[in-house]
Amino acid sequence: MSVPTLQRIRPHLNWPWIVLGAIAAIAVGIPLFAGDQVADFSAALRPPSAEHLAGTDHSGYDLLVRTAEGLQMSLLIAAVCAVAATLLGVLIGVVAALAGGSLDAVVMRLVDGVNALPHLVVGIVIAAMWRGAPLAIIASIALTHWPAVARVVRAELLAVADAGWVQTSRLAGASRWFVARRHLIPAVTTQALVAMVVLLPHAVWHESTLSFLGVGLSPDRASLGTLLSEARGDVLTGAWWTLAVPATALIATALAFAMAGASLRNRHQPPTGAVW
Repeated sequence: MSVPTLQRIRPHLNWPWIVLGAIAAIAVGIPLFAGDQVADFSAALRPPSAEHLAGTDHSGYDLLVRTAEGLQMSLLIAAVCAVAATLLGVLIGVVAALAGGSLDAVVMRLVDGVNALPHLVVGIVIAAMWRGAPLAIIASIALTHWPAVARVVRAELLAVADAGWVQTSRLAGASRWFVARRHLIPAVTTQALVAMVVLLPHAVWHESTLSFLGVGLSPDRASLGTLLSEARGDVLTGAWWTLAVPATALIATALAFAMAGASLRNRHQPPTGAVW
């Protein structure tokens, strides 16, 4: 692929970030302008109309506002989970790569062991121990999603460690910490950022799944998972919008994060044969 062709394609890769910006604006803006809602059971399960664009739920809350509140909570939890998992993965990957030898082997067996565990089952166990606590959900996701980051960071560090400028720095008498701080860790910063963005849709799905199964956030706290859980009974009465609206928000958010992660990865990993 030629350089002009790449230049025409790359600008179009920014649209996922525009979508994510719009989603974030919706999550923050709609609840802010709508203010506090009051339950009105006389207006419960009303279909979409000019007064309520997305209808109402079984408590009479405007479903559009409720979905925006749930989206805000899910995005917040997903962001904290992704940052925590990335930091943990980077730390373990750096330790494994710099230590080498038997410690590296032990760390990588730990990574393989955590990877072999069913993430959802482990997440359910951890979240169920402190049901309704956001920190339990964050811990359940972060503690099961760091191995992929650790693998990427370790592989990148081992590749950079053989580079000429790193070897020159070592021959000049630089300490291991100096080499790590000035050469190795900056080399994996971009990879860590990409890994964090890629983790975001996984965190959104896992939080929603845990809340949907009843071991996540309590029903009084709006999240995409709790809204979907509440909609299970409502949809049987014909209130399809109670399921369709939060489900659409969940799918759109996860897809936008996945596309943003792919565009970021492609930007920093040129195609084979490309001229840069």
